[in-house]
Amino acid sequence: MEYEELPKIELHCHLDGSLRPETIIDIAKEEGISIPFYDAYNIRKEVTAPEECKSLDEYLKRFEIPNLVMQSKESLRRITYELLEDSAKENVKYIEVRFAPLLHITKGLSVCEIIESVILGIRQAEEKYDIRGNVILCCMRFMSAGNALEVVEAGKKYLGKGVVAVDLCGAEGEGFCNKFIEPIAIAREYGYRVTIHAGETGIGKNVLEAVEMLGAERIGHGVFIKDCIEAYNIVKDKKITLEMCLTSNIQTKAIDTYENHPFYNFFNDRIRVTVNTDNRTVSDTNMTKECQVIFKYFNITLDEYKQVYYNSVDAAFADLKTKERLRKFI
Repeated sequence: MEYEELPKIELHCHLDGSLRPETIIDIAKEEGISIPFYDAYNIRKEVTAPEECKSLDEYLKRFEIPNLVMQSKESLRRITYELLEDSAKENVKYIEVRFAPLLHITKGLSVCEIIESVILGIRQAEEKYDIRGNVILCCMRFMSAGNALEVVEAGKKYLGKGVVAVDLCGAEGEGFCNKFIEPIAIAREYGYRVTIHAGETGIGKNVLEAVEMLGAERIGHGVFIKDCIEAYNIVKDKKITLEMCLTSNIQTKAIDTYENHPFYNFFNDRIRVTVNTDNRTVSDTNMTKECQVIFKYFNITLDEYKQVYYNSVDAAFADLKTKERLRKFI
């Protein structure tokens, strides 16, 4: 089977985890930014999580260098454009790009300028390639509820114009949902869709709370519902879609081997699973590789892949016209 040729949809991809190493070097030179190395081999090593990565926290350290070169309008536009360009070459037909605007304000950009730069990169790629994209605005869990509200308020005017949803991400502690009830509720009132990183690092109960307290329609990862029956049941009963990122889960030590990943068990129990990269560069992966993983380790059939693809179409925070178009590719 030619995995490259399969039509694909990506619902969980972090912009700052998906930079080309060559682009990091280019921008650093153009903008006079100090980085530890100026050759692609060493930069790639710095921004890719090692196979012997110990934890999610160690994995997250790989984002420090990319964020240094994501502080100008032009760099944000370029990096977004290149992400869609790379995705289109793998036959990704639709992608939701997520990023945290407040990580890109260190050189004076406003949240609105940051969002507009990313949307511009998407639009330019859409003009050139057979791909469509939307934006998910991330709020970092280590920041305050007030910071989250700042992002929600700034992004409001872009709803329906590129921005579709809000997310909470970063290191996962127990019970984080409490802190963000108000900003996420306001986001829902404004018309944002809601996806929440939860159950990535051993705390299945966070998934239950993300659905009950925050109204999450999708969950980023959700691996550990396997250890929390209440979370498992609510995901199944409410048809919550899981944005699963298999290679990333191996690296962060959420799961020890691909064979032990619950993806296929969830699929067989009619939980809505989807396939995603999480971070193309940090995880040294792409959608073609992620498809190879599920065919190789779970022996899934083409019909089963189609169901996963349709799960992604159904769960996409896209308009009906886009969804109708996506259904025709497979």
